[in-house]
Amino acid sequence: MNLLKKIEEAGLVGRGGAGFPTYIKWRAVRKKKSDKKYVICNASEGELGLFKDFYILKNHADRVFLGLKLAMDFIDTKNAFFNFNSDYYQELKVRIDELVKEYKEQGYNISIFREQPSYIGGEGTTIVNAMEGKRKEPRMKPPYLSSVGLFGKPTLINNVETLYNVADVAEDKFKKKRFYCLSFPHKKGEVYHLPVNWSIKKILKETKNIPDFPYFVQIGGSASGLVLNSSQLEKQKMVGAGSIEIYKKSITSREILLKWFDFYNQESCGKCAPCREGSFQLYKLVKESKTIPWKEMKPILEVLEETSFCALGRSIPVPVYSYLKNILKKKI
Repeated sequence: MNLLKKIEEAGLVGRGGAGFPTYIKWRAVRKKKSDKKYVICNASEGELGLFKDFYILKNHADRVFLGLKLAMDFIDTKNAFFNFNSDYYQELKVRIDELVKEYKEQGYNISIFREQPSYIGGEGTTIVNAMEGKRKEPRMKPPYLSSVGLFGKPTLINNVETLYNVADVAEDKFKKKRFYCLSFPHKKGEVYHLPVNWSIKKILKETKNIPDFPYFVQIGGSASGLVLNSSQLEKQKMVGAGSIEIYKKSITSREILLKWFDFYNQESCGKCAPCREGSFQLYKLVKESKTIPWKEMKPILEVLEETSFCALGRSIPVPVYSYLKNILKKKI
């Protein structure tokens, strides 16, 4: 069985958050006619509560590089880049440089691009812009990266975890698992490799992490993720990039909203007014008001949801609305 068919049958999807089927992306780039193509491994990981890519690269860098090599062979190129969170690279430099050298001796040109950690840096066209020395912001699509990517050439971008999975699929070792990041109040986060079909409740139970205090969780990401109360976890499976953040139920609305809005205000690339101004105004409203200005926030959230250029701005309402509905039991 060929690798593309194996990837399709394994059900591999992107693990950076979007969940796009891997085989469709690979097939699209392979079909393009070009004198040069590129593969990019995205090791940016700039959202709160996500640290699985670091864990994978620290413990299984050889598997990620094998997945990268398989991707290069599949689209018929010898050129690849690692888009590295610069903090990660600093800590993992020795092993990563060894692997780059090993693959260079085999004829593969793998370059390291060190990026300042950022949320928007995980978006494919933004990665390409940064690598080309342009402003770090998303591009209009189409054209898609499979046609016009890095330096105008067809480009295949995969997340660290996806390439790790590709290596297992190629060697018939793949099991339907994914990496989960668990974050806790006042405790270092942990990474677990567990079945994809486990509920959030089962994950907490099997890892002995069900809190002994009233709690709620945010899943998928610790800024953009869905907020759920503890009674909703029995049937809920993981969505998004794979993080589970546990909050004490006693956390105030001000604390959690300021965490989200400060993050988005800092991470907005500034390309579009809805996100640039909306994230700033939300942060300012909560910070300067004595009570949470829910009614004033609502029109800003609606504009963000409907008119933001990319998913960063459109994702801001998700945690707010789910927090309101599932934890505060109110509407605005």
